[in-house]
Amino acid sequence: MEIILYLSVAVIAIAFLVLVVSLSKTLKSLQTTLDSVSGTLDGLEKQLDGVTRETTELLHKTNNLADDISRKSESLNSVVNAVKDVGNSVQRFNQSIHNVQTMVDLQIDKNKDKISQVVQWSNVFLELKDKWQSKKTARIDHQMQGEEMVARQRERERVRY
Repeated sequence: MEIILYLSVAVIAIAFLVLVVSLSKTLKSLQTTLDSVSGTLDGLEKQLDGVTRETTELLHKTNNLADDISRKSESLNSVVNAVKDVGNSVQRFNQSIHNVQTMVDLQIDKNKDKISQVVQWSNVFLELKDKWQSKKTARIDHQMQGEEMVARQRERERVRY
């Protein structure tokens, strides 16, 4: 019975040894995996730092761009307001012209007879002026013809003597 006891202790020792060797291999494998994970995490941390830096720079650039757009938008708003004011002025000016045109049309309709008389008298005046000028021109032409005849007569007399 003692032998069974020694054999049992030996089997237990061998089983414990197999367990320890097996556990050692598992722990070494786990150590390798954890080292790999640690290396990956270090690389990931470096990449994350780079991404964080780039994100920070991009955020600053975006903020600067937003400020620039805001300033330009304010400038553009003043231009838009000025154009709007010009548009309103042009609209008021057009309305004034329309009002004046309406008043002129009303006055013309009201004074058609008077305008017609003015036009008729203007035509009469122009005809009288044309007749007076034609008579004046005819007199000047007649006078010039007379002077030419006298000049020819004198020339003939001078040639005779």
